[in-house]
Amino acid sequence: MKNQSNILVIGGTGKTGRKVASKLTELGHKVRIGSRFVTPAFDWDNSETWTEVLEGMDKVYISFQPDLAVPGALEAIEELTKQAKRCGIKKVVLLSGKGEREAELCEQVVIHSGLDYTIVRASWFNQNFSESFFLEPILEGFVALPQADVKVPYVDTDDIAAVAVEALVNEKHNGNIYQLTGPRLLSFREVVEEISEATDREIAFASISLFAYVNAMKEQGVPENFVWLVEYLFSEVLGNPIVSEITNDIELVLGRKPIDFSEYIENTKASGVWNPVCIKTLV
Repeated sequence: MKNQSNILVIGGTGKTGRKVASKLTELGHKVRIGSRFVTPAFDWDNSETWTEVLEGMDKVYISFQPDLAVPGALEAIEELTKQAKRCGIKKVVLLSGKGEREAELCEQVVIHSGLDYTIVRASWFNQNFSESFFLEPILEGFVALPQADVKVPYVDTDDIAAVAVEALVNEKHNGNIYQLTGPRLLSFREVVEEISEATDREIAFASISLFAYVNAMKEQGVPENFVWLVEYLFSEVLGNPIVSEITNDIELVLGRKPIDFSEYIENTKASGVWNPVCIKTLV
């Protein structure tokens, strides 16, 4: 294939990374998955594992776990960028979070690295309701969340991956920051109502305080770093007016409209993920 690249997908088994890797492979690029679960392993908690994974690669897609806003992320991105330059990486595409001030500090590291780059700032994922911490309460039929009526333009990970791939393979996106959103605003309350109606299941919704929500997570033994992240997202990010802004960047990059939440619902419903019997597999 002409212009074939060797591309490292860090977080290549995650929500966006696995789709980025799949799309790149379909295009004929040589893809290496960056994950603790492959060989050679890439472990965010052990920078000594990074050079071996970076060697021989031309470009890198970076999805930091659990989020660029968490303590330690900035230092990790600084070190990764240094190693990437030493290994001859030419281009970096960084997945960031829309409305996350801490994540923007990590963006600046990449922007000033001397490498070609594209920043992909994504709104909250549709897939948070089928692949993440909102799934279990949906299966249980009772969702209790703070910030119940803050409206967010949820974006689909298929769209995020498609934009990331386009940025990786096309130099015209070098130096750009794209803010990816879905086409309409939805509150948590409205999301639950739409899922309930589409699945023909009764899913109750209750608005609770952030204090109560955080305490409930602690009582359930949720890891401290994840509790910190959720508290940050619900306070700092959902408290930032920019999270409710809809952009046309997906259409700008891909030449088509973004996936609507209703389409995501239909696809997820067909997959069976929201079938209540699935709750047994979460334990």
